[in-house]
Amino acid sequence: MTVLLLRLAGPLQSWGVKSRFTVRATELAPTKSGIIGMLAAAVGRRRTDPIEDLLSLRFGVRKDQPGRVIRDFHTARTLDGKESMPLSDRYYLADAVFLAGIEGDTALLEGLDEALRHPFFPLYLGRRSCPPTHPVSLGLREAGLLDALRAEPWLAAQWFRKQPRHDPFDAELLIDQEAGSGDPRGTVLNSRDVPLSFDPRRRDYGFRRVKRLHVPMGTAPADAHDPMAELSADAHDPMAELEEANPCS
Repeated sequence: MTVLLLRLAGPLQSWGVKSRFTVRATELAPTKSGIIGMLAAAVGRRRTDPIEDLLSLRFGVRKDQPGRVIRDFHTARTLDGKESMPLSDRYYLADAVFLAGIEGDTALLEGLDEALRHPFFPLYLGRRSCPPTHPVSLGLREAGLLDALRAEPWLAAQWFRKQPRHDPFDAELLIDQEAGSGDPRGTVLNSRDVPLSFDPRRRDYGFRRVKRLHVPMGTAPADAHDPMAELSADAHDPMAELEEANPCS
């Protein structure tokens, strides 16, 4: 089995599934529809082109640095400037880093790997205003999707890794149910993010079953700053001099 791993990182990301009218929400992790759209853009496909081969790929994502949700608002006017469009709220993930994996035919993945390194259309993280930092493609791995997502080193930034924490950081892992069937743990969810068509005239999405797991990644460094270190047993004792000056008989 062959897996193509992707590093999805940038100042902002937005992976919409439920956006309606003036509220453009974001999921807390990349969606399968968003990744297939990115792959289609990389190879130069237009919205009306077939995507059946991409739909056959199995997908999973690991939340290495979950980021935080922020809200922005968007205004627009007609071309003649006479009318204002409705104000819309748009939500983004800031400072997030994800490890995504797609599993499928080796020849197809080799072509996608090359396309991501030299994309035909610009790549973006859910919305055109969210370009990724490079590299996006981390290359091919000869392993199953679940094993590849578990084995890859932690991609979080150093400042996030150094945050003090008592327990290991458990990265949430969301994977197509059939690809995660080797692990009996976790919960199964429904996600409506399978793009049946990107055609603007009949855009449609289907459901998939997703297994939710967790992967231990790491703890705070051993030399992390401890604000209580100065209160250790060998620290200055303000009563020591009084005891020496007035010893008890």
